[in-house]
Amino acid sequence: MASGTAMAPSPRMGGKLMRKKKKKRVMKPVKCRLTKEQTEFLDYKDVPTLEKFITQQGKLLSRKRSGCNAKQQRAVAIAVKHARHVGLLPFVGS
Repeated sequence: MASGTAMAPSPRMGGKLMRKKKKKRVMKPVKCRLTKEQTEFLDYKDVPTLEKFITQQGKLLSRKRSGCNAKQQRAVAIAVKHARHVGLLPFVGS
């Protein structure tokens, strides 16, 4: 057999192949930018703030990555959609 192929099962392992366990990535908790800045109302005309919630490709960041709660994430999504419709934000990233 060539090197790098799967090992034959040994009787000590109960006849099963042992596989390496993948390390789980642990993300540190992200604080919401809206809460930090104490923004009460998110406006679609506030383009610099909205750009923080969009990737370079123009996609919205998920709640897990932006740190917003559900209510704030819905407000961000609506504000981004309004800004795109008016022409303040691009539909596709540059």
